[in-house]
Amino acid sequence: MAREVIDVDRDLLASWPVPEPQGSKHSRGDVLVIGGARSTPGAAQLAGLSALRVGAGRLTLGVAASVAATVAVAVPESGVLPLEETADFHVRGRSVRAFAADVAQADAVLVGPGLDEIREARRMLAALTDLVDPHSAVVLDAYALGALAARRGARRFRHPILTPNESEAEVLLGRSPRELADDTVELAERYEAVVSCMGIVADALGEAYRVREAGPGLGTSGSGDVQAGAITGFAARGCSPLQAAVWGTYLHARAGQSLAQAGMPVGYLARDLSERLPGELGALA
Repeated sequence: MAREVIDVDRDLLASWPVPEPQGSKHSRGDVLVIGGARSTPGAAQLAGLSALRVGAGRLTLGVAASVAATVAVAVPESGVLPLEETADFHVRGRSVRAFAADVAQADAVLVGPGLDEIREARRMLAALTDLVDPHSAVVLDAYALGALAARRGARRFRHPILTPNESEAEVLLGRSPRELADDTVELAERYEAVVSCMGIVADALGEAYRVREAGPGLGTSGSGDVQAGAITGFAARGCSPLQAAVWGTYLHARAGQSLAQAGMPVGYLARDLSERLPGELGALA
C-alpha cells in the first residue's frame, strides 16, 4: 500500500532539536563501538570518529586484540578494548563478557562495523543482551543485522536501531525488498526497532520519514559505517532512537550533498563524509 512518508527538512529538524551540549564529555554521552575484526578494523574507527563528530563526548572501540594497539595509535581520541579472537582471527562473540563494565556504562552501543563471522556475531548479540544497560540505545549494523535475523525468537534489546543496506534488508525480511517505505516499516514492526534503510527511517508504530538529500557518491566503502556512527552519536547525546536515526541519516546525506556541491559528486571517501559532519551540524544549528 502507499504509505504516508514525511520528508525530512530543516524546518522539521528545527522542531526536533538535539539536546544542547554541556561542558563535560560525560554529559554528551559515552559511545561504545564493537567490531573491527583483524581484516576490517577501519570500519569501527570510521563509525567511532563519526559518533564524536556529531558531538558524543567519549568513545571506546572494542576491536580484535591483534589490531587493538594499532587502532589505539590511529584513534588517540578513543579508549580501546582488545577482544579475544578465534584461531582464524574472527572476533570471538563471548569475548565482550570480559568488558561487562564498559558495556554497561555506555549510553549508546554500536555493534557490527567490521565484524566478519556470522556465528560469532550471533554469540555476541546473545552476550550483549545481558550486559547492555536497559536504558541505553543499541545500534545494529552489518553482520550484527544478519545475526539478529537468525535470532528472531531470542530476547532482544530494549531500544534497538537497525541500519541495513538493501542486501541486509533482504536478509532481515527473508525476501527481496519491494517498496522501500513499506518494507522499512515492516522491518521496524517485526523487530520492534527504529530502522534506517536507504534514506527511509521508520519506527514500530508505523511512522516513516524520508531523507532526499542523498547522491550517488554515498555509495562508497565505509559510508554506512559513518552513518551508523552518526546515529549512535546522536543517541548517546540523549536523542530518542527515532530522533537519532532521523538526524544521523539526514546529516550523513547532507555531508554527501555538500561534497557533491564542492565538485565531487563521486570519488570522495567515507572519511571525507565523517569530516563534514561537524560543519553540517553547525549549519543546521
